[in-house]
Amino acid sequence: MDADIDQLKNLVRLSINVCRKEMATTTLPVVLLADIFEGLTLDLCEDMFTFVEEQVNVWKEDLFFTSCKNNLLRMCNDLVRRLSQTSATVLCGRISLFLAKLFPFSERSGLNIVSEFNLENVTEYGADASEDSVTEIEIAGSKKNIIIDYSLYCKFWSLQDFFRNPNQCYNKVQWKVFCSHATSVLSTFEALKLDYISKDSKDEDDDEKIDDTPYFPKYPTNQKLLDLQIYDVNFRRSVLVQFLILFQYLTSSVKFKSESHELKGDQKEWVQSGIEKIYTLLKETPPDGDRFAANVKNILKREEYWNAWKNEGCPDFKASIAQPSEKCTKTISERRPVGDILKEAHAAGKYYLGNSELTKLWNLSPDNLEACKSKDRDFLPSLEHYFAEAIAQLESSSGKPDDSLLKDGNFGWRALRLVARRSPHFFTYSNNPINQLPDYLEMMVRKIAADRPGKIPEPNEQNDVELEENLFKEEEQPTEEIKHEDDFTDDHNTHIVRLRITVNQLNKFSEAIATNWKVMATKLGYAPDEIKFFEDENPNDMERAKNVLQLWFEDDDDASMENLAYMLEGLQMLNAADIVKAEISNTVSS
Repeated sequence: MDADIDQLKNLVRLSINVCRKEMATTTLPVVLLADIFEGLTLDLCEDMFTFVEEQVNVWKEDLFFTSCKNNLLRMCNDLVRRLSQTSATVLCGRISLFLAKLFPFSERSGLNIVSEFNLENVTEYGADASEDSVTEIEIAGSKKNIIIDYSLYCKFWSLQDFFRNPNQCYNKVQWKVFCSHATSVLSTFEALKLDYISKDSKDEDDDEKIDDTPYFPKYPTNQKLLDLQIYDVNFRRSVLVQFLILFQYLTSSVKFKSESHELKGDQKEWVQSGIEKIYTLLKETPPDGDRFAANVKNILKREEYWNAWKNEGCPDFKASIAQPSEKCTKTISERRPVGDILKEAHAAGKYYLGNSELTKLWNLSPDNLEACKSKDRDFLPSLEHYFAEAIAQLESSSGKPDDSLLKDGNFGWRALRLVARRSPHFFTYSNNPINQLPDYLEMMVRKIAADRPGKIPEPNEQNDVELEENLFKEEEQPTEEIKHEDDFTDDHNTHIVRLRITVNQLNKFSEAIATNWKVMATKLGYAPDEIKFFEDENPNDMERAKNVLQLWFEDDDDASMENLAYMLEGLQMLNAADIVKAEISNTVSS
């Protein structure tokens, strides 16, 4: 039975309006969309996803984004898994564009933080030599044959493996292979010039319509097609631009390159001469070769700014790409060593804590301990002044009104701290926990009121012994239970308890990622010097992983077991991801 897409869209719109009126949880629309996509066919899913794209501004609202972003990402990933990567490429691309519009640039779930390459993109080509094709060209008045043989065919398509994984070029043997193959291919391009026949030069009476829209497939690798492909404008430009992208990576400062991944002097000269040769070939390739070469150069120049941004740990992107900030253009090699900064600060009698605000705070006074003892830092009010309103409420009414100040959770928390510092009545002889906080504060307020100068006790007032006997009555305490992001409600206040992870869970996760803790630390955004600190301060990989996860859960607002599971899946640490998912399921079911 066909589903009524319009009715489903109206249902989602209704859920959005209900959430805006605070009548339902904000995740309701996305949960509803996920269920709808699971029940629709792929043809109907495409129509329904158009509605999701149109509502992108709704999902970016503060009301929905924080609580729904993970659900939206999961929904889109589930939909992509159902789609064919060959026949549904348009819808897959639309999903990627939607996620790019939804999430900010600095969203780590959409960033290739550790600069990994897609090594699964393997180009396969034939292993059997076929007949060689011969192309005759005229050079300096004499004719010369260019043979597109099996050797050139293998050299040409083997270069795709270097484009797929540029790090191979840092190996001496592989570098020689790459230089040999690249020289042969570029020499062939130089020898075989292209002639371009524009559409305007065709006969005006020709009724045949030619579509000039370029199409970029994954080109077939049959040897018989190579002599035709070399004369194709888009094919040649595609290969030449691949060379330029590879050369840019080899000569750029990338944060996650190892120290051994650096080109030597003669290698840099070869790359520079190769870049100049490629730009010359692009300018000679019609049509509009000069303009195409200038556009490619501009695009690669902009790519340098993105590379610098990634080297800085992908901070919130606010500055214009055309005018990058000083912080963004600063590469990792230009950072001053932490040891030099600490030595300089120590020589000047200053503190350096790695954070500008903390450093400023600790350098306000020459002696911080003495500064803390200063009288102007004593902010505690007197008991009589702080509890004046609460005493007046108790004396004016024998009952316990609903708007009593003692039932205010914020007032009670500050009152306990003040009583602990100022009142001798805070310390009691009983070890039993109190039943209700307002009852305890009422007892303390009555004692403080009775201690006021000139205060005469009322005949019907309870004495201290009776108050304490009623307050500290023993009763069976419930078994302690850890709740994960759940609500705990008592008779007087509602407190939100947010315990992201337990000690037992932390130990399980640390053990699961112990062998790959450095990769996980890099994914979480820790700098190399911070990773070195974890390594030096902890005796083994288990403790290092535990230290990294503990700091992440404490400091990062987006830290959660769900996000941890997604990052582990992205790093292909599937066993660890399954362990985290199992803990999530156990927490939800409990």
